[in-house]
Parts: sequence; C-alpha cells; structure tokens
Amino acid sequence: MTSIGVIGAGAWGTALAHVQAEAGRDVILWAREPEVVESIKNERENTLYLPGVELNDSIQVTNSLSDLVDQDIILVVTPAQFTRSTLESIRHESLDGKPIVICSKGIEIETATMLSTAVTDALPNSIPAVMSGPCFAREVALGMPTAVTIACEDKDVAKELANSLGCRNLRPYITDDVLGAQIGGSVKNVLAIACGAVYGMKLGENARAALITRGVAEMGRLAKAMGADEQTLMGMCGFGDVMLTCSSMQSRNFSLGVMLGEGKTLKQILSERNSVTEGVHTAKALVKLAKANAVDMPIAETVYNCLCEGVPLDEAVAQLLDRPFAKNSS
Repeated sequence: MTSIGVIGAGAWGTALAHVQAEAGRDVILWAREPEVVESIKNERENTLYLPGVELNDSIQVTNSLSDLVDQDIILVVTPAQFTRSTLESIRHESLDGKPIVICSKGIEIETATMLSTAVTDALPNSIPAVMSGPCFAREVALGMPTAVTIACEDKDVAKELANSLGCRNLRPYITDDVLGAQIGGSVKNVLAIACGAVYGMKLGENARAALITRGVAEMGRLAKAMGADEQTLMGMCGFGDVMLTCSSMQSRNFSLGVMLGEGKTLKQILSERNSVTEGVHTAKALVKLAKANAVDMPIAETVYNCLCEGVPLDEAVAQLLDRPFAKNSS
C-alpha cells in the first residue's frame, strides 16, 4: 500500500500528508476550503492552518473527495462531528475492503459513539482503523521524532498499515483494540481542558498532577465498562497523549483551559480560533457516554458543567474538592 489519500487539510492533516510525501508515497490531500487548495498549490504552504512549513512538492491537493477513492489507504482527519457526513458523501464510491484510518480524536455528540462506528455506518464494507498518539502537527511536519498507535481489529492489517505509514521519524506501535485507542484519544482532550484551567487559575503543579492521575483513572473506568483493554491506555494513544496535551500551550485544549482559568469566556476564546478545539465537543458526548455505561467521571462532568452549563470555575473546583474521600484507591 503505497498511495495515501488524506481527507482534511487542517494542521494535522497537512502534516500527515507532508510526512507521507517525504517518505516517497503518492499523496492526495483533500481540503474543504478553496483558499487552502490554492495556498498549497501556489505557495507549497498551508498558510491558514500550518504557516511557515514548506510542503513537499509531490503532494497533490484537491477539493473533490472523489479524487481520493483510488488511493490504497484513506486517512480521515476531519473534525470529529463531521466525520460521518464527510464519509457518507463518498459512500457510492468503491471503497470495499479499503483501510479507513481515523486520525481525528473525538466522540459523536448526537450518537455518543466512537468514530469507528461512523466509519462502519457510512462505509460498511471498509476496514476501520485508528491512528492516535502524542502528536503536535508542526513537530511532525518538521520531521521531529514522534510515536503513534495504529489500531485495527485485524492485526495483519494493522501491521501492514504500520509498514505503509511508518517512517524514520513517525514510529507506529500496533494494537487490535480499536475502541481503547479511541477512548484514550478522546478523553485526554477533556482532561487537557481541565489541566489548562488549573494552570490558568494558578492552583499549582500538585493539583495538576492529581488531576491527570485521577483523569487517567476515569479513562480506565470507561474503557473497562465499554469492553476495551485498559492496558491499551498505557500506550501512546492514552498515557502518552495525556502527557503531551495536559502540559503544553501547543495543545488547543490545554490552551483553551488556561484562558478559561485566566478569566476569558468560552465564546471569546473560540471566536479567536480558526480551528476546532475537540475537547469542547467531546465533553458533551463524554457525559452521555459515561451515563450510558454507568461510569463515574467527575472530572469530565465538571468540564462539561463549566463549558455547557455555565458553572463558574471557582464553584466547579469547590465541588470537586468537597467530594467524599475515596476508599481503597491510590
């Protein structure tokens, strides 16, 4: 499998297209915005989403999804809430037996299901897979060493994807736990918002360390309740991703939390951004998912209450601190 189609030309989609082209693969990148298509064609740079990175000359860019369907592998890098509708628009094309690799992180709000379900529903004869891990797009595009998890229920396909998508500075590890890989990548975005808020409110590093630890415990409880392997979350798609996005202003979710902690409103923050902060949407879906699986996720619920129910941060912190002490836990 040597030809790659990339659906979505945000920072991450563009970075993936670039690194695959640098590895000598045939890459077609789909962008929704005409100005992004023109920018990449004429300037070899995605000036809107990944400015300052010179892109490989061999990348073909298009605004027609049908141009991608003959590629060996399709990488889906659209915002989570648009994954289903985007794939449904090419349902009539011949994608039977083709790996559709989800590179976005999130949970559908309407259905409270993982994106692999959206792939199966939209393209029922395709092979859903996931690429997830601690990846800042700019660092990947600049060739800095990065490791990811590639998940597919068919481990032979996972190995083939690892060989087809991996390169010296993008190192894949494989698993057959598609569900676990998605839970890790989704929950960590909500946790990163909480950690950013703690930083912005100047509550200290002790508090952030505690929040990360308890957040990973929430992640594990959800994974277990849904039938995923908790051990998956100790890899790149869980703990690795948490380490990155809960501690850096390069993370859209962490930086949003910081600004909330410093007193900005969610509306103000989002109005200043040209890209999606997935944790805002995932918080809504995650609360639904936790209730459906009878899982206690107080940190996720607190983030939801602050973002969607108007609960002030000070009050939300007080509610967490006033929870009863847990027994037999560490």
